Amino acid sequence: MAANAITATATDTTGSARGSASRHPALTPSRAARELELKQSEFDFAVRLGYVRTVPDEGGGGRRVTRAEIDRVRGEDGFPAALRERVKTVGTRNGAALMGVAPGRFTRLARLGLLVPVKWYLNRYRAVVWLYLAEELKQFAAKEENALLLTGTTPQGLRDQLDAGLDLRPRNWRGRHLGWHLRQTEDPWVRAAAVASLLDPVEVAEIVQGPYERAQLRRLEPARSASGAPESAAGRITARIMTADDPDEIGRLRADLRQALTEARRHRQAPRPSPCVPDETRPETTTDRGTETPGETTVARHTAASRAMEAAPRAPVVRRQPPRARGMFGWLRRGIHDRPGVTRPTRHGRGPTASTCESAEQPHLDGREEQTPSHVVGTAPGQSPSRMPCGTRASSWKPPPTAARAPRSHSTPGNGSSPPGATSTRRSASKCRLPGPP
Repeated sequence: MAANAITATATDTTGSARGSASRHPALTPSRAARELELKQSEFDFAVRLGYVRTVPDEGGGGRRVTRAEIDRVRGEDGFPAALRERVKTVGTRNGAALMGVAPGRFTRLARLGLLVPVKWYLNRYRAVVWLYLAEELKQFAAKEENALLLTGTTPQGLRDQLDAGLDLRPRNWRGRHLGWHLRQTEDPWVRAAAVASLLDPVEVAEIVQGPYERAQLRRLEPARSASGAPESAAGRITARIMTADDPDEIGRLRADLRQALTEARRHRQAPRPSPCVPDETRPETTTDRGTETPGETTVARHTAASRAMEAAPRAPVVRRQPPRARGMFGWLRRGIHDRPGVTRPTRHGRGPTASTCESAEQPHLDGREEQTPSHVVGTAPGQSPSRMPCGTRASSWKPPPTAARAPRSHSTPGNGSSPPGATSTRRSASKCRLPGPP
C-alpha cells in the first residue's frame, strides 16, 4: 500500500509539473520584448549584456525566455525605466555631449580603445557608425583618473599612435561580440565556430585540416552583422570589420581555435557521410538464374522495368487549343480570315490556298456582291489601263482597239463654247473601254 501511495504521489507531481510547463511555455524574443516593454534592439542588448537570461529551445527554434525570468526582471526596482537606461545606446555626437567633451576628442578616445563600442552599422553613405552604451560612458567620465584625458592635453605617446593610424574600435567590438557568442552556448563545436568566424579562411584552413571539420565550422558560424553581397562595398566593409587583422589578435584567436577544436573533437566527431557497404559483406540471394547479390538483383529489376516502359504503347499527345475570346472584341481579334466562308492562305504553298486573284480581291468584297477578278495589264503611254479576266493567259490576250481621241481645240477668246465634234469624240472613246468593276 505504501509503495502504491508513493508511486501515485510521484505521478501526480510529475503531471502537475508538466501541466505548469504547458501553461507557462517559454516565450519568443519578440513576445518577451513586449512583456518587458522594450524595443527589439533594446531587448537584444539586454540579452547580450546578461540582464535577461535565455534558454535554448527544445525544438531547435533559437533562444527563448522563460516566464520565471520575465517575472524576475519585472520585479526589479525602477522597472522598466531602469532597464531602458542600462541598455540605452548613443552615437558619437550624443556620447560626446553626455561626457561633456568635443566630438573630436570623443573619437580619439574611442580610437585609442578607451571607449568600447557595442554595435555598428552602415549609413546610406556607407560610413561606419559606432554606438556606445550610455551607462559605460557615464562611468568613464565619473572616474577621477580619466579627468586629464577629458580636459587636458593628450599625452605625446597617444598622439603618436593616433598619427600612425591606430584604430582599436573594430578589435574591441570583435572581442565583445565573441564573448557574447561564447556565453550563449555550451556546445564545443558552436564555440569553435564562433572563434573561427573572426579569422581569415586561410588561417582556419591551416589549423583545421579535415574538410568535414571545416564544413561543420562554416555551418555553425554566426551570421554577419550587416547584410550585403560579398563583392559589394558593404560586404567588403563588413568583412574588414569582422576579420582580425592585428598580428597579436590573430595569434590569440588561433590559439583559442586550437583549444576549442580539441575540446570539440573530444566531445564528438564532425559529421561524415555514411560509408558504403562493400559487395563482399552483402548477403547473397538465390534466384532462378543462380546466386546473385542484392545489388545485382536491384539492377536487373530496374533494367526490366525500363524495358517494359519503353515497349508499352504511348498515348497520343492531345494539344488543347487556348480558349478564344467571345463577343465583339473576340470577333475583331480573330480578323477577317477567321470569318466563315473565307479560306486562310498557308505559307510555302502547303495545304489549301486561294488563288492569286481571290486573295487580292477578297478583302475588298466583305459583305458586297462578288465580281469577276481581273489582272491589271500595262498599257502604252497615252492609253487607259485595261483589265484581263482571271484565267486568261496574258500572251494570248490583246486589248480591244480604241478610237483615237481628237485633239482638244481651244475656244476663241470671249466664247466659252467648244467645237461641235469634241463632245461626241470623248463619248465614243469612253464607250470603247472594257467594262470595269462597278
